[in-house]
Amino acid sequence: MMLLKELKLEADMMESLPPSLTGMLCNLLPVCKESSGAASSMQWSVARKPKGVSVRGALPGFDPATRYIREGEWTCAPVPPAVADRTVEITGPAERKMIINALNSGAKVFMADFEDALSPSWENLMRGQVNLKDAVDGTITFHDKARNRVYKLNNQTAKLFVRPRGWHLPEAHILIDGEPATGCLHSVGLRVQGLGPFFYLPKMENSREAKIWNCVFEKAEKTAGIERGSIRATVLIETLPAVFQMNEILYELRDHSVGLNSTLISSSGHATGRGVHAMGGMAAQIPIRDDPEANNAALELVRKDKLREVRAGHDGTWAAHPGLVPVCMEIFSNNMGNTPNQIQSMKREDASAITEEDLLQRPRGSRSLDGLRLNTRVGIQYLAAWLTGAGSVPLYNLMEDAATAEISRVQNWQWIKYGAELDGDGLGVKVNNDLFGKVVEEEMCRIEREAGKEKFRRGMYKEACKIFARQCTAPTLDDFLTLNAYNNIVIHHPTGSSSRL
Repeated sequence: MMLLKELKLEADMMESLPPSLTGMLCNLLPVCKESSGAASSMQWSVARKPKGVSVRGALPGFDPATRYIREGEWTCAPVPPAVADRTVEITGPAERKMIINALNSGAKVFMADFEDALSPSWENLMRGQVNLKDAVDGTITFHDKARNRVYKLNNQTAKLFVRPRGWHLPEAHILIDGEPATGCLHSVGLRVQGLGPFFYLPKMENSREAKIWNCVFEKAEKTAGIERGSIRATVLIETLPAVFQMNEILYELRDHSVGLNSTLISSSGHATGRGVHAMGGMAAQIPIRDDPEANNAALELVRKDKLREVRAGHDGTWAAHPGLVPVCMEIFSNNMGNTPNQIQSMKREDASAITEEDLLQRPRGSRSLDGLRLNTRVGIQYLAAWLTGAGSVPLYNLMEDAATAEISRVQNWQWIKYGAELDGDGLGVKVNNDLFGKVVEEEMCRIEREAGKEKFRRGMYKEACKIFARQCTAPTLDDFLTLNAYNNIVIHHPTGSSSRL
């Protein structure tokens, strides 16, 4: 049995934490370490990956050992009636005004995001938890002094889900046995303590992670004194290895699952065939109020994308802005009739026809210098905002989060690493460090022009540029941009200023 000798919390945030959080974290962390077979919280984030899946150059595929799960006759626990209808879900950071607007938006669900849409500073995380508690209590308000307007909840609001951080992100402000706690457990521990346990689970790569989550949920339910199966989670299918283990992931979480969410491929046959929701991807557009023509064009793209999703069997979709909720709701309602979801209409056979070759098809399209420039400009601007505490950033009429910056820097890295040819604009130029360096210099000048000299000077653009450029040109690909940048937002205090519980 593992004993947690000490739990350190920064003294100035102690009052924001419920007394029961200490016991919850101390109960949850050993479950993770035991399940992963790792000796420390930092090691088990790597140990959770099954042996043999990271062989360099090897392509992922279906695991023969779990064929019985993929072909077996089983279903997940029934979806709770309270969340049967998830036609439109709005997502955003756990900021006070955002929470109120999202809960009032007319969407069926609001996913409060502690991951990609939130810069994980200690202040942001703790204020986010306080905001959620006030929202659940029905007491949350926000006074916009600039507009002299008070925001408060309507009588009818969306259901609340929470997306904690991924396993890879530590919480440097909480030390257990001298090591940073696992970031996701901080959010889960607080959420289970009386706020209603519906979750989204990010960055999953395989069913072993799902098994760890299931153990965490069972322990959390026991610790909180709530009925087994009360905690429910939707898994985000956003990594290639997870695409091949959707059935296995659902199987491990079958008592705690309410679905899969995928922007990569249709998960409808896998999720609804097992009795849970298949959720569609994000509509990231922001209403363009000063250009009606451009706004109408953007909304038409949203309509086409959502029509594709509902016809593919999805039960709901995501929107990043309250202004998109009516458009998304109209498409799904018109095509689903009076039913809250399409779970009963989808068959598992629809998913079994998908082959490894189908899932490994390379994306089609051209590469251009403009694409390299946009990746660089967006990546640097997003990271600059993230370093100053903003995790959800409007850029060029789209609401961007950490996923955008990750895609931008990984695509840049891949083009540089393999000397990709820019064939989209007829230049025939190959991407290398010299070209990228020139692009970075020119795009930094453009960012300064767009932001203004004073904002550029006061911002973190230069630091963001260093981090982003270093990762794009690294000999080997770093796992995560935000993990590399996390130390820049950690509050460092002398040892004596921490409190022990």
